Amino acid sequence: MDEIAKRRTYTEDRIKEIQSRLAESEKIAGGKACVYVTGSFGRLEASPHSDLDLFILGKVDGIKSREGKEGSLLKRLDEICIKADLIELTRKLKIPEFSGDGRYLVHYSIHELTKTLGTPEDDVTNTFTARLLLLLESQPLLERAVYGEVMKEVIAAYWRDYEDHKSDFMPAFLANDILRLWRTFCVNYEARTTRMPAEEKAKGKLKNYKLKHSRLLTCYSALLYLLAVYVNEGAVSPSEALAMIAITPTKRLEWLLTQRHLAEAHSAIQTLLDQYEIFLETTNFAEKELLEKFSDSSRARTYMSDASKFGDLVFEVLRSIGADNPFHRLLVV
Repeated sequence: MDEIAKRRTYTEDRIKEIQSRLAESEKIAGGKACVYVTGSFGRLEASPHSDLDLFILGKVDGIKSREGKEGSLLKRLDEICIKADLIELTRKLKIPEFSGDGRYLVHYSIHELTKTLGTPEDDVTNTFTARLLLLLESQPLLERAVYGEVMKEVIAAYWRDYEDHKSDFMPAFLANDILRLWRTFCVNYEARTTRMPAEEKAKGKLKNYKLKHSRLLTCYSALLYLLAVYVNEGAVSPSEALAMIAITPTKRLEWLLTQRHLAEAHSAIQTLLDQYEIFLETTNFAEKELLEKFSDSSRARTYMSDASKFGDLVFEVLRSIGADNPFHRLLVV
């Protein structure tokens, strides 16, 4: 897995470089908030062509608003200073600028991420996406200690009924949210993809190719991990959930390969990793070059066929691990 290993090393080195230049922001955030990266940096799959996707997440200040919400310990002016630091740094390091002109460079309090669970507000405020990406594909950029604290709080919110069901706890709440995230990715792709003119059509194919590899693996590597634990132990504890979110999607597949009770699925899991390696190699180019590749109808058909096969493999592994166990049924119906 040369490409996967190369990407991990490159991303870890790049994150360390970025952190070394954010000493002032680290002080400002100290004990109050963390900054975490998602996307290719969060999956430890970044390349020189990757941009930074990140969120700012603050601990609660204990002061309730009229709506009953608790604000962030990181106050507005300090938030602005951190954002300015991040923007200046990306320009110095020639990292592509934040998408949407900084629109998604957002600051939430942990209250907003945990108290909106299952409510309509979760979608409207985008806390749903921020929370799921925190759990499924993130790395701490600033204030690792706070990052660890908020992870535990988010998992506690999903495991709220655990004490009464320790022997048979099924992580249905989290699993349903992960499935919802995957469906949201799919719906957003369909809604936002323009099929004309030719350049836009190529962009659509490229997005679809990435959707059916990196986005799919982000969601289903977590589900496969949780399913494997449940099949083996009959329950999933908060500590086991934290172990899952502490590692990247590809490392979750590697963990599955270490589980003896999943021996029948090992061949398909290894093939998944091999296919993902090919995906990373295929996409390791600047967007202009990638669009040229996906503008070639013959090549694009091959790429999309590979993407379809990748999905088939995920389904095969899911079916092999689940073996019609109750949690498997929940994931399917």
